[in-house]
Amino acid sequence: MYDWANSAFQTTIIAAVFPIYFQKVAAADVPGPVATTRFAWATTIAIVIVAVVAPLLGAIADYAAVKKRFLAVFLAIGATATAAMYFIGRGDWMLALVLFVIGNVGVAGSIVFYESLLPHLVAEDELDRVSSAGYALGYIGGGVLLAVNIVMMSRPEWFALPNREVAVRASLASVAVWWVVFSIPLFRRVPEPRRMIERDESPSANALVTAARRLFETFHELRRYRQAFLLLLAFLLYNDGIQTIIRMATTYGTEIGIDDNAMIAALLVTQFIGVPFAFLFGMFAGKIGAKAAVFVGLAVYAAISVLGYFLQSAVQFFALAVLVGMVQGGTQALSRSLFASMIPRHKSSEFFAFFGVFERYAGILGPAIFAWVVEHSGTSRNAILSVLVFFVVGGALLTMVNVDEGRRAAREAERALAGSRLKA
Repeated sequence: MYDWANSAFQTTIIAAVFPIYFQKVAAADVPGPVATTRFAWATTIAIVIVAVVAPLLGAIADYAAVKKRFLAVFLAIGATATAAMYFIGRGDWMLALVLFVIGNVGVAGSIVFYESLLPHLVAEDELDRVSSAGYALGYIGGGVLLAVNIVMMSRPEWFALPNREVAVRASLASVAVWWVVFSIPLFRRVPEPRRMIERDESPSANALVTAARRLFETFHELRRYRQAFLLLLAFLLYNDGIQTIIRMATTYGTEIGIDDNAMIAALLVTQFIGVPFAFLFGMFAGKIGAKAAVFVGLAVYAAISVLGYFLQSAVQFFALAVLVGMVQGGTQALSRSLFASMIPRHKSSEFFAFFGVFERYAGILGPAIFAWVVEHSGTSRNAILSVLVFFVVGGALLTMVNVDEGRRAAREAERALAGSRLKA
C-alpha cells in the first residue's frame, strides 16, 4: 500500500502535472529551454540531498530499529511541501522549485526505509513476486489519482473549483492527502523489524556514533558483497536512463509542442499498462530469472531512447508511453528484489540506503547531462538520444553480476551473526 500511496507523487508531481504547470505557469516568463534547465537542476539538487543523508540515517535505523519512524519523518516533510504547492502562481518559479526539491527529498528518503522492510517480510523465493506486486499496486494508485486529477482539471466546476488553474493547484495538493491516507495501513499493520545488535556493539551505545562506525564498516564490507556492489553500479547507470525519461518526458513534450492533455492521457495509459506487465515481469522472472528479465526491459528502453529522438506527434508520444508502461515497473521491481536477495537482512536499511544513494544518483547524471545538452544545442531532441548510453553501459555491467554468488555471501553473513549470538 505504500507503493500505492507514494506513486501519486511520481505520477502527478514528477511525471505529469507539475512539470507542465511549472513550464507554462510558474516559469511562464522564462524562455522554454531555460525553464527546462532549471527544472533539471532542481531535480539534481534534491537527489544530492538524499544521497548525502540517507546512508547515515539508514545505519541509525538498523541499529536503533526505527525504520518506520524515519519513514514517517520523510513522509511528513514531503507531504507538507506537496500540499504547499497549491499556493504556486504565475511567475513563482523559485517557490515551485523549492517545494519540488523538498517534496522530492521527502518521497525519496521515505522510500529508502520502505524498501529496507522488504527482506524482512517475505522469503527469498517470494521477493521477485512481492516486489513486482508492489510496483503493480503503485501503478494503480498513481494512475487512479492521476485520472481523478485529469477530470478535476477538465471539469473544475464538478469539484466546485472556479477555473482550470485552481484545479491544477488543487490536483498538486491532492497528492499530499492521498500519500498520507494510504500510508496508514503500513504504519498500522507492518511490524518494525526486530533490533539486531552485532557482537562488538552495546545496546546502550550512542546511536549516531554506532551508526557512523557501522556505515564505515559496511562501506569496507562491500568488497565482501562484491556481486551486490556490482549490481549497484549497473543499476546506477541503467536506472539513470529510466529516471531521466520519467522526469523529462513531459518537459520534452511541451518544448516540441505536444498537447498537454495528450501527454497527461498518455502517462495515464502508461500507469494502467504497467499494472499487468509488472505482474507479468514477476512471473517472467520466475521462469528465466530476475537478471534475464531485467535485460529484456533494458533492451526495450534502448529502443525508446532512439525512437524518442524522432518524436513528432501525440500519437508517437502515446506509442512510446505504451512501451515505457510495459517495462518500467518490472525492470525497477526486479532490480529491487534482486538486490534484496543479495544483502544480509540485519543490515537492510544500510544496504538499501546505499541502494537509495545509487538510485538517487541515478537521477543526477541523466538530468544533468540532459540539461547540459539542451543548453549547448538549444533543443531537447539531442538530449533524449544521449540517454541510450546509460542503458548500454548499465546492461554491460549487469552481465558481470553473479547472482548465486551474491546470495551465498549474504546468507553466510546471516549465519555468522546467528552463530555469534548463540555463543553470547
